[in-house]
Amino acid sequence: MKVTVDTNKCIAAGQCVLNAPDVFDQRDEDGVVVLLNPNPPADLAVDVQRAATLCPALAVTVED
Repeated sequence: MKVTVDTNKCIAAGQCVLNAPDVFDQRDEDGVVVLLNPNPPADLAVDVQRAATLCPALAVTVED
């Protein structure tokens, strides 16, 4: 699995961090997403996909 984020689209809603905290974080100064692991292990696939689906800005992309 490969995860990418478009930080220019991010509106700092935090849904990615809430759903997959091992993969995403937020910058302290503005809350914009920070990708911690662009190739997370398979056991996090459900959480990462949920994070991408719930992102209101559609800033998270997941490829198999």
